[in-house]
Amino acid sequence: MGVEAGAQAARSRALAVLRIRSRALAVALLPAAVAVVLLAGISTGHLVGPGWHAARWTMVTAAVLVLLAAAGVALVVARARPAVSPTVPIAEESAPDLYRMVRDLADRLDVPAPSAIALTPDCDSWLEDRTHPAHGPPPPEARDEIAGGRSLGAPRPRRTTAAPVLVIGSPFLWWMRVGELRAVLAPVVAGTGPSAHPDIAAARRFVRGLDAALAVSTAPGRNPVSRTVLAGVGWAARLLLRSCRGHAAEMERGVAAAAAERAQAVDYGLRIVAQEQVGLAYAGWDRLLTRVALPAWRMGRWPSRLDAGVVAALTELSRRDRLAEGFASRLGERPACDLLEEPGAIDEAASLLAARLFHGGPAEPRPDWSPVDWHEYPEEVVDRKWRTDAARLHRVLDTLGVRRSQNADAPNTDGPTLSRVLDHLTAPQNTTPSEATTSLFTPADEAPTPAWRDAAPSRPKPFTDAAPAWENTAPSSRTASGTPMPDHASTRQDTAPSSPTASDAAQVHRGGTQKSAIPTTKSPIPTTPTPAPTPAPTPPAQAELARDEDEDDPVRGNERSSALAAGLSAELAREEAAAPADPSAGPAVGQAADAALWDDGTLPLFPLQPPRTGRELLADHVTAMVCCAAMDTAGATPGLDWLDGPSLLINGERAADLSPRVLSLVEDGDPGPLRAWLVKSGIRAEKPVRLV
Repeated sequence: MGVEAGAQAARSRALAVLRIRSRALAVALLPAAVAVVLLAGISTGHLVGPGWHAARWTMVTAAVLVLLAAAGVALVVARARPAVSPTVPIAEESAPDLYRMVRDLADRLDVPAPSAIALTPDCDSWLEDRTHPAHGPPPPEARDEIAGGRSLGAPRPRRTTAAPVLVIGSPFLWWMRVGELRAVLAPVVAGTGPSAHPDIAAARRFVRGLDAALAVSTAPGRNPVSRTVLAGVGWAARLLLRSCRGHAAEMERGVAAAAAERAQAVDYGLRIVAQEQVGLAYAGWDRLLTRVALPAWRMGRWPSRLDAGVVAALTELSRRDRLAEGFASRLGERPACDLLEEPGAIDEAASLLAARLFHGGPAEPRPDWSPVDWHEYPEEVVDRKWRTDAARLHRVLDTLGVRRSQNADAPNTDGPTLSRVLDHLTAPQNTTPSEATTSLFTPADEAPTPAWRDAAPSRPKPFTDAAPAWENTAPSSRTASGTPMPDHASTRQDTAPSSPTASDAAQVHRGGTQKSAIPTTKSPIPTTPTPAPTPAPTPPAQAELARDEDEDDPVRGNERSSALAAGLSAELAREEAAAPADPSAGPAVGQAADAALWDDGTLPLFPLQPPRTGRELLADHVTAMVCCAAMDTAGATPGLDWLDGPSLLINGERAADLSPRVLSLVEDGDPGPLRAWLVKSGIRAEKPVRLV
């Protein structure tokens, strides 16, 4: 370890953590020491008599019990598997140039080189200790050639002394240039120096063991006896973690400060410029996931080139924003992804892992979970999403008993039309809300069955756009790692109890145990008249969401919009409840080494968006219906906007002025702006549209 002030401070804090461990050991041995003294008094003849005899056997019994409890806690701490971040391992054969660059950087910093490199689908980089025996590959079985079986004396896996693993955010490799990546990784790689110090390494192992033991004690699915025993282990681990929490946090701060100080001598000027690209990459990655990838994930498709999509999204941003014009000129330099032998395969593995972490998708492709290329996205995702939403909207209108047209003599009223939606959401001008509701609905026995529904009972069941299961729970913000800072945050170690990748990450994992549904089918559309409108059973999570909605939600002021939004929410909840469970199969390509290190039943780890309100659901479905009408009656086409996601193209131009007109209809019941836009765009609202 160097002479940096931060390194010395980190070592002093590590010694404080180790002193807490020594004190805990001393407390566990104290009853045994007292029992030894009492037993030794027999031979000296000083501690004799009935009282001393009773005290002697009491202390012996207490010492045995305390030693057994301490041994149990120590065994759980030693054998518990510490938390490990889900990553895509990068073998040296698949990225020799990247390994060469990292080793050269470590030589310039005079620190040990990382033992391996892995990628994470996030905009962050850090060092991760994976020296625990559970993190390594299974050892080969030692077999007795004479007996023909496994040798009884086969060695057990032992903790290795390898350097930490360097975890790099995959968007950095595709957006950053080689020099920028080296400058950003300099303070991270410099953290291997303090990590190699024996005191700091021992303190980290102790904290990580306590963290893992606490996770084991709170794991569900155990019998009452095990829960009771592990409750005591959890109490002891929690007490020790509380005692050393401050020292461990200051130790990590000292390590980060020492690494930042050492890295100042390497590419310092370039690192300042590269930090601008870190923030830009984070913004583009977050926009790509929430606006582009999430709709595809909900449809059972996962974009297989997310990292390449970041480059396209940020290039589009540089085209729109004058402040980002200089960023596009960098594209002529060598990108960091050229350091990989097969960037396409690694991008696909990282994209699948991103879908698994942020949405809870399966671990490998399946018939209902297939990859989609960017050139197929408009037809395979956007078009299907809009038609699925439109079908759900009309299905809810049928359930509510809404007439297909207020004009019974209007032609072509058998199919689903946009006019039906416009007429239903238009607020009445001269009627009370109760009269408007009475004129809007028809009894179930008077509502004829639409011909378009009779004609399509045998069509294949479509993918749905149902929101994942986490959208029906309490809102939770995304727990992203954030952007790495060159002098402090980038050298994050996941050993402190306050670190987001240790106990807090495990707590996030355990808190998100709702299964994420990847729905593939809907309930069959009925071909008989629906019964009279009755309140649909609302799941508890949906009811809680309805109570937590803002009282100022504009939809609440429009009775028709409110009823339709509630029906859509209930329909989505039913689709999620009817979706089959996801039996997570084996690990995906490129994830085999890390697949067993994190719990598959706690996905998604980081939900991207809070639950959608009724206003947002209704606006999305009305927008989808308008887009379907535009495609079927005006020749519009679905498109992909790298920054805004699915978009409607009319005469080759993006229709960017549709959202405020839809909101005017949904919130105020005013169809005027939307009808004027439909006439201007040549869209026939009275024409039937094709649904999935």
